[in-house]
Amino acid sequence: MNLLPRSSKEFSSGQYWEQFFRRRGERAFEWYGGYLELCAVLHKYIKPKDKVLVVGCGNSELSERLYDAGCHNLTNIDVSEVVIRQMNERNGGRRPNMTYQLMDATKTTFSDSHFQAVLDKGTLDAILTDTEAGTLETATKLLTEIGRVLQCGGRYLCVSLAQAHVLEKLVTQFSQGGWMVRIHQVSESSSKESGSQFPLPVFVFVMTKVKEMPGLPQVLEMMPEDEGGKSVRCGSPSELMDMVKERQSYALIRSHLNQNQNSPEVSLDLCDGVSGKTRYTFHVVDSPTVRLPHSNHFAIFIIPQGRETEWLFGSETGRRQLAGSVGFRRLLFVGLHRDQQYESMEAIQSELSAKVLELAPPGLPDNQQIPFLSAGGDIGIRTVQFRGRSEMSGEYVVEDVRGDGMSFFRRLIFLSNQNVVQSEARLLPSNAPSGQKKKRKDKKKQQKANDKMDSEITHVLDKSYLCCEHHKAMISGLSLLHNPGVATEHHLSVLVVGLGGGSLSLFIHDYFLGSEVEAVEIDSAVLDVARHWFGFTLDDRLKVHLSDGLAHITELAEKENVPYDVIMFDVDSKDSSLGMSCPPPAFVEKKFLQSVQRILKDDGIFILNLVCRDPVLKKIVINTIHEVFPLIYLQKIEDEVNEILFCRPVSGQSRDLADLKESARSLEKQLKRPGMLWDESFVLADMLKSIQIV
Repeated sequence: MNLLPRSSKEFSSGQYWEQFFRRRGERAFEWYGGYLELCAVLHKYIKPKDKVLVVGCGNSELSERLYDAGCHNLTNIDVSEVVIRQMNERNGGRRPNMTYQLMDATKTTFSDSHFQAVLDKGTLDAILTDTEAGTLETATKLLTEIGRVLQCGGRYLCVSLAQAHVLEKLVTQFSQGGWMVRIHQVSESSSKESGSQFPLPVFVFVMTKVKEMPGLPQVLEMMPEDEGGKSVRCGSPSELMDMVKERQSYALIRSHLNQNQNSPEVSLDLCDGVSGKTRYTFHVVDSPTVRLPHSNHFAIFIIPQGRETEWLFGSETGRRQLAGSVGFRRLLFVGLHRDQQYESMEAIQSELSAKVLELAPPGLPDNQQIPFLSAGGDIGIRTVQFRGRSEMSGEYVVEDVRGDGMSFFRRLIFLSNQNVVQSEARLLPSNAPSGQKKKRKDKKKQQKANDKMDSEITHVLDKSYLCCEHHKAMISGLSLLHNPGVATEHHLSVLVVGLGGGSLSLFIHDYFLGSEVEAVEIDSAVLDVARHWFGFTLDDRLKVHLSDGLAHITELAEKENVPYDVIMFDVDSKDSSLGMSCPPPAFVEKKFLQSVQRILKDDGIFILNLVCRDPVLKKIVINTIHEVFPLIYLQKIEDEVNEILFCRPVSGQSRDLADLKESARSLEKQLKRPGMLWDESFVLADMLKSIQIV
């Protein structure tokens, strides 16, 4: 038998509810939860001696349970004659002081200030089914009438799902003055007595009527979910509504995860309740359904500080691969945020234990121990060395982090895109504090001592290290210049557009002794960071132009006798809505590319870092480049979106793969000079193993 209305508008129809209760009979209808789920909140605001009006009571057992708990002065009203008769028959002899009356809550017959509390469980939701003028007028009449019959200091308790239009109506109406607004989220009861299947949480809005006084601050509060902490004071009605919507979104995510255990990755942020800043980021990854013991249903993986940008932890593909390899049906990745303090792995486990259980897969045993995993067994080390602000890119930080094992790195991170490393340099230890080898028996103390020791070791920059795989590929592409290889002492004029931390320009300067490198950087803050934090120094072979790369190259193209052997583009787009994040579209327009071609030698090479997720747009870009540069080699970067284009202005300069690899090997031998560090993971020939002509 279908007892739900065909449309939401029928909720506001008296005829619908008359038919509903006639068909349902005397069985209680606890749509938004029963007494056990609501009592913790209700008894905070309804006292035993209060006169209480229950609007739209229906045949709920809530009033009966409140009566039995000592609240005897209860008046219940409803528009359904059937339900009022049923409830009077059911309670007349057993609960003599409680009354049920046939009455419309929008126009009651009670005197002003007659009640200390008004309880509404779902009545406003039933009335306010849409935002049409007539519906809003009826809702306003209900709320105005409730305000009229409440005494000063009285409380209106509205139990609601807080759909967007209901939320806006409640908060807007009661934040005008003369009221204090506080919102509780109803915790789920283990009894599940209501049998509610709503994916949205239930809220109790508590509006306290106060005397209006000029200058009295507006009181808008959200109570914490655990009810044990302090309320959060909101500065505006919109901020309060946003907090409700965030909790609703979280509930929908949980419902989605429970119903779709093979869905794509779900991500959400967990904020500090006091500061409002993001403290943790969760990524929920479900592996394909396989037969696993209950002990392998769920685990938590703590991503160490500073390693969240690594492919394995910082990309959905990497996290899914890791989740599949560790053998859990659901793996919850936890990212730790800068500007937050974390004492230890044990402290994080204690803080997250209750919250992560809310994201566990269905069917997890109640007493199941949830394993916490990590890479390396600790929470990592992150030290912010400098904070700054760029007029072009916003706030940024320079931070030192410990990577895999005992490796340390310095990174430039723009906070507008915190999971992308703008620049990175490897740090080498220059000394270690005394007492380094002293043994300690206590494992926790030993770990803290090790972390402290790691943070105290001074470091120097390793200029041989290229952090980006696409930078390595760009260097390897210099093998295309001559055959066999490039003599590192020969004169080589290089123009690099996009400085970052300066590692690419600096590597060419340091390892190609005959090179003259000019870098073009539009952001002066980036140049300052490179010089002060990444060891970037200028001399007669290394110059920087603070200019827009577009304007600089266009201006050079208008001059004569300014050809370069190599032109490199490694510049990203600030417009995240585009399908291409590197370079900005203006850098691959035909007219500008013709300017690039004019300042490149006939036997030179134009190297472009292309990051384009839109296959149609990528094809258009490559076709446009082909119109100016007839010969293009393409090298895809493994596990990354980056593709490096090596463009030649003359079509007859193609080389076969074996010849290119031999040139790369020859070039690498020349670059490995005595007294110079060399990153052994950088093998030039390997970077060109899948190069192809397009």
